[in-house]
Amino acid sequence: MSNLDWIILITTLSGIILYGMYKSRTTKNLDGYFLSNRSMPWYLVLLSIMGTQASAITFISAPGQAYTDGMRFVQYYFGLPLAMIVICIFFVPVFRKLKVYTAYEFLENRFDVKTRTLTSGLFLLSRGLSTGISIYAPSIILSSLLGWNIYYTNLVMGGLLIIYTMSGGAKAVAYTQQLQLLIIVAGMVVAGYLVVKLLPDNIGFTEALQIAGNQGKMNIITSGVTNNHFDWKDKYNIWSGVIGGFFLALSYFGTDQSQVGRYLTAKSDKESKVGLLMNGLVKVPMQFLILLVGILVFSFYQYHKAPVYFDATKIVAAKKTVYKDTLVVLEQKYSAAITQQDIPQLNALRTQYKIVLKKALPGDDANDTNFIFLRFVVDNLPKGLVGLLIAVIFLAAWGSIAAALNSLASCTVVDFHKKFINRDCSEVKDYNISRWYTFGWGVFSIIVAMFAHNLGNSLIEAVNILGSLFYGVILGIFLVAFWIRYVGGNAVFVAAVISEILIFLIYKLDIISFLWLNVIGALLVIIFSLVLQPFLSRKKSTE
Repeated sequence: MSNLDWIILITTLSGIILYGMYKSRTTKNLDGYFLSNRSMPWYLVLLSIMGTQASAITFISAPGQAYTDGMRFVQYYFGLPLAMIVICIFFVPVFRKLKVYTAYEFLENRFDVKTRTLTSGLFLLSRGLSTGISIYAPSIILSSLLGWNIYYTNLVMGGLLIIYTMSGGAKAVAYTQQLQLLIIVAGMVVAGYLVVKLLPDNIGFTEALQIAGNQGKMNIITSGVTNNHFDWKDKYNIWSGVIGGFFLALSYFGTDQSQVGRYLTAKSDKESKVGLLMNGLVKVPMQFLILLVGILVFSFYQYHKAPVYFDATKIVAAKKTVYKDTLVVLEQKYSAAITQQDIPQLNALRTQYKIVLKKALPGDDANDTNFIFLRFVVDNLPKGLVGLLIAVIFLAAWGSIAAALNSLASCTVVDFHKKFINRDCSEVKDYNISRWYTFGWGVFSIIVAMFAHNLGNSLIEAVNILGSLFYGVILGIFLVAFWIRYVGGNAVFVAAVISEILIFLIYKLDIISFLWLNVIGALLVIIFSLVLQPFLSRKKSTE
C-alpha cells in the first residue's frame, strides 16, 4: 500500500476508536456495560444488529464466494425477513417483560437451572469458536499486506480488539457500529462503481452482468433439483434458503446472545421491534449488493489477467521450496492459456497450481476464495481508496467481534459467575469482573484464530456451518419453552443432549447440506421432548 493508503487507514481506525471511547461513558454496572442502560433508539439497534452480523468475513469472503460460486448464496438470507416477524411477536415481549440480561435466564424460569446452563454453554462454545474465525478474517489482510506470519497477526489483531471492547462495553459497540456501517456501505458502493469503471469502454454495468450470467454466475434462484431429484446436499437453493435459512435466522436473532443483547439495549419494546423489522427489510438487499461486487470482479477478470492464485503471500512462501520451478512452469502455461482465452485449460491449470501449493506447504489449505476481493483491491484500485476499503474490512471486524465478546462476557457473568461462583457482588465488582471475562474470551478467540487458517471453506461458509451445528438445538429448546407448556426441564434437557449428538453425527456423515441441520436440530428437540416427557414426569412422581 502507498503512504496515502496507510494515512487513511490509520486515521479512520483511530477516529472510530476515539469516538467509541467518547460515547462509551456509561454507568459502571451490568446494565450499563452489557445493555447500555437500555437506552438505545431503534436506528442504533438496527445498525448494531446489522453491524454484529456483517463481520469482516462478509466483506472479505462474500465477493469471493460469488466469484467462485455465483449469486446463489443470497438464497441463504431468504428466510430472514419472516424470522424477524416471528421474533418480534414471540421472543421480544418475553425477554423485555422479564428484563433479562441474557436470553437464557428465561429458560431457568420456564424449565430449570440445568437447562439454562446447558443452553448458555452451547451458545458460549459456538460463539467463542466463530469469534475466533472472525478474528482470523482481518488478520488475513495484515498478513497479506505486510507479509507477517499469520500467528503474530492474530495476536496483534486480537489484542487490539480486546482493548477496544474492554474499554466501553455495549454502548461503545452500538455507537461505533453506527459510523462503521456508514463507512462500510460507502466503501462497497465505491468498490462496485470502480470495478465497472475499470472495464473496457464498451462494457458497462449491464454488459458486465450479462458476461457473468453467460458463465452461470447470475444463479440467484436455484431449485436444488439435479437429475430429476432434489439434492439434499446442495448448499444453497430456494428451499434450503427459505426453510433452513428461516430456522437459522430464528435461532441466531432470537436466541444468540450476541444478537439478543443488541435489541435488549433498546429503550422500549417498540424500538426493539422496529430495529429487528428494519433489519429484515435491509439485510437481503445489502447482502445481494455485496455479492454483486464479486460478480463484477469476475467480469473484470474476463478482460484483465486474473492471478493463477489469489494469495500472493502463500505463493512467495511456496517458491522458497523445491516446488518453485514447477510453479513457475504452471504460471507460464497459465499466461499462454489466458492469451488464447482457453477457459477449460485455465481452470485446469488453477487446479494443478493448488495441488502443487499443497505439496509445497504441507498442512496448508490451498483455498484462495477469501483473497479474491482483497487481491483485486490491492492490485487495481487507486491510492487512497485501497486504504479506505481495508479500513472498511477492519471496521466490520471490530463491530462484530466487539459485540460477540460483549455477549460472551455477559453470558459468562450472568449465567455462570453470578449463579455458581459469587451471587452477591457489588455493582462495581460486577462491572470489573465483566471486563476480565471479556479479556478471557478474547484470549480464547485468539487461540481459535491460530487454527482457522486451514478450514477448507470460504470463511463465510465456515462460520455458518459452525453455527448450524448448534443453532437448531438451541432454537428447539426455546420453541418448546414458548409453545409446548406441559414439557418440563428434564425432558427438554435430555432431548437437547441427544439431539446435539445426532446433529454432529449427521454432519460427520455428510448426508445433508448444513442449512438443513438447523431444521433437523430444532425438530429433534421438539420430538424427543414430547416422547420423553411422559416417562420422565412419571419417574419424578414416583420418587
